[in-house]
Amino acid sequence: MKDDYLWDGSGEPDPEVQKLETVLGRYRHNPPAPAFDQVAEIRNVKQRRNFLNWDWEYQLGAVAAVCVLAVTVFFVMRQRSTRNLGPSWDVARLEGAPRVGWHSLGEKSGPGKLSVGQTLVTDSASRASITLDETGRVEVDPGSRLRLVTNGPGRKRLSLERGTIHAVIWAPPGQFVVDTPSAIAVDLGCVYTLHVDDSGAGLLRTTMGWVGFKLNGHESFITAGAICQTRPKIGPGTPYFESASESFRNALSRFDFEPHTPAERNALLGILLVDARKDDALTLWHLLSRVSDADRPGVYDRLASLAPPPAGVTRDGILCLDRQMLDNWWSSFGYGEIWLWRTYESDWSQPSRNTK
Repeated sequence: MKDDYLWDGSGEPDPEVQKLETVLGRYRHNPPAPAFDQVAEIRNVKQRRNFLNWDWEYQLGAVAAVCVLAVTVFFVMRQRSTRNLGPSWDVARLEGAPRVGWHSLGEKSGPGKLSVGQTLVTDSASRASITLDETGRVEVDPGSRLRLVTNGPGRKRLSLERGTIHAVIWAPPGQFVVDTPSAIAVDLGCVYTLHVDDSGAGLLRTTMGWVGFKLNGHESFITAGAICQTRPKIGPGTPYFESASESFRNALSRFDFEPHTPAERNALLGILLVDARKDDALTLWHLLSRVSDADRPGVYDRLASLAPPPAGVTRDGILCLDRQMLDNWWSSFGYGEIWLWRTYESDWSQPSRNTK
């Protein structure tokens, strides 16, 4: 069979092809095919336009509109946030060129503002002070990073990441707090200096009043003239007076922060009990809750000989760490009423949500 029949109908037909023609013949298309120029006129295809098909002028306008909207939303939300969290702290340059965020405070730039979330940075040649009339004044030494965490009514919270600050606080007790990498300092109406080194270790020295130092239930009370060290993952150590003997201070530092055997620990505790003076009742009172049950009677006896317990405070109660008896004994020292701490410390036990 020739294939001409399939193309032009000539030649010998194939029976199977003829059978298909008979079956499908009713679907035959008789009208002639239209010319291509007619198809183009009848079917004008509409192209789907997207952002990339726009002229560059329209693209630029769209981008500009989105940027303006984003900036507007940012400033509106920032103003609302600042209004809800309280006023900014006034920042004054004392030396050099301290920086708040990206803004440098030079000799001619004038004072600045420290708002919630912003960080004040001083280099090795800079000093600054921040002030809030209702709270107090904080001087910031060279090489420091200080961030404002919370500034709501009755709650002022800073975070000292490193460096040294000198705080003079006249706000009511419990309203001003400073976070450090290893402890939380709660002001109870005082003047103090707080230092944090690059490792996160800290040192708090109180000049007037007293400060509560806390981390995860581990707490220390630093009264005027006293010092307290703190270490990351350990928290505040045992406070002591600067006038304590060198052997007493060295033994206390080792007792608080260095690893040692039970025999070495007993030897260090022996030095503390023997060298303790009447003023060192501050340290021995803290040690009552930091020694083992077996060592507590010796600490109690030495403390009782230096500062006899008041009425209602019994040996058995102290050995069982009765909180009310411990608090009453503390209050008898004349360092400050401990109910202030019990009232406010629970509000500051955990770092603020703004803390990063």
